[in-house]
Amino acid sequence: MSEKKQTPVAELSYEAARDELTQVVAQLEAGSVALEASMLLWERAEALAARCEEHLGGARKKLDEVIAAKQK
Repeated sequence: MSEKKQTPVAELSYEAARDELTQVVAQLEAGSVALEASMLLWERAEALAARCEEHLGGARKKLDEVIAAKQK
């Protein structure tokens, strides 16, 4: 099995993190991965989900700022 180099989670855009998270979840749900590999995938999925939350939190903050500025 060839290993591809993974981009650090902190460098991923929202879309890239979301897409990779979807792929990781599909692999885990398929159940065709060995236990050790599953644990690594799970850890990656946790990091990807956190990265998505970071992006969404930033977008939420910007939206709140725009709404607050328009209400003044």
